[in-house]
Order: sequence, then structure tokens, then C-alpha cells
Amino acid sequence: MSQDSIITYDAHLYKTLPAFSPYVHTSLIPALAFVLLAATFVLTFYFSTLSKDTVPVREAAVAATASALGGFGVVALFCTVGVYV
Repeated sequence: MSQDSIITYDAHLYKTLPAFSPYVHTSLIPALAFVLLAATFVLTFYFSTLSKDTVPVREAAVAATASALGGFGVVALFCTVGVYV
């Protein structure tokens, strides 16, 4: 493909594709951030009160869930304040 045909193809796509629309409406992001971070803190408290097992499967599951929720919650919080990552 030549450079001109690539530019023409890109211009055609730019004109014909619909505008971006997010999966989660932007007005829901603050509530989503609050729920995810609140769940993270609850799971962290629960993790700190678990009894110590010889095989820490339950501890690892709770910690991994809290970590995932915290990661998504921080990204949602950043998007809430205008830092779009």
C-alpha cells in the first residue's frame, strides 16, 4: 500500500465511524470508584482478621480480590477527578 492510500483510508474511517461512547456512563464513575474502594477496605479488614492457616488459600483469594478491586477503584477515582488513564 502506498502512503497516499493509507492516508485516504484513514480519512475515510475517521469520517464514517461513530463517535466513541464508553461502556460505563461517565456519571456513574464516582459511585463505581466509591463502591470498589469501599469493598477494598472491607476486604482488607476481613483479611487482617482471618485466622492463620497452614495453607493460605483463603487468605490469597481475599487478598487477590481486594487488590483487583483496589486497582480498578483507583483507576475509576483518577477518571473521576479528570486524570484519564
